Amino acid sequence: MSDIRPAAATTGRQTEPGAFRKAMRLLLADKPASCAAVFLIAMLLCALLGPILLEEVASKQNLRGRNAPPFLFDQSWTMWLGGDQLGRPLLARIIVAAANTIAIATGAVIASMTIGTLLGLAAGWSRGRAGQLIPRIADVIMSFPSLLLAVIVLYMLEPSVGNIILVLAITRIPVYLRTARAEVLEIRERMFVQAATVMGASTRRIVFRHILPVILPTLVTIATLDFAFVMLAESALSFLGIGIQPPEVTWGLMVAQGRPYLVTAWWLSFWPGLAIILTTLSLNLLSNWLRIALDPVQRWRLETGGKKNG
Repeated sequence: MSDIRPAAATTGRQTEPGAFRKAMRLLLADKPASCAAVFLIAMLLCALLGPILLEEVASKQNLRGRNAPPFLFDQSWTMWLGGDQLGRPLLARIIVAAANTIAIATGAVIASMTIGTLLGLAAGWSRGRAGQLIPRIADVIMSFPSLLLAVIVLYMLEPSVGNIILVLAITRIPVYLRTARAEVLEIRERMFVQAATVMGASTRRIVFRHILPVILPTLVTIATLDFAFVMLAESALSFLGIGIQPPEVTWGLMVAQGRPYLVTAWWLSFWPGLAIILTTLSLNLLSNWLRIALDPVQRWRLETGGKKNG
């Protein structure tokens, strides 16, 4: 009998799918989300490898190729999307620009999510003055239009990558603060929290060990949507001329630089604008998949679809 039990236990562990395999199965059950994930992975690889492999090509000027039209397959592959006003290949510049665009959006989302979540946890758990004063921070920030606040601050500060991340992160803190606070106010009355309190668990352990894992899926879903919003905000700032400045490049800056040539060379703004649209659409599709996959009540839709596809 002692030889049979380990074998049965091993067989049971082998038949149970791992977390990664289960997530992949749920992702493949949603075809639009699968395509969105592939596109986002490709953009991430461009952001990581583009500046290393193509930075020199993207900055090399060729005045003979000024505003070269797209689909000239007889030239280098970097010119397939055309050339800009200085003859620089648009495809190479879009790949290199993905690094700054994604870095700014990622930094702003991580910073705002971290700060907003911590403040929301404190406001939701506290029953004293902190629970009343911290939400007022969100009210003050939200009293200013986010884009207007960013414009005012960036006019006073140097429009660098760090300052843009700081400004965009501040404008998005209320989203996570209010969400985390509302979730904590509801969860702190549940039985498992009361049981942990009775057993003598510390406040830090209750908040970070029992409450935070429950609200984290909701915050991750919001962060996925917020990533698209922050990227659009950065593009708007660059379009207004107070975002990233040359020789650095982002998709929004490329759209702004192509604005004077919309009639004669539409591709200067079209291709970076299309990159922004596709990335935003992919993030929205992936966020919708995350919302369903992380919700036990709605997950059956993906599980049923995966079984049918299998």
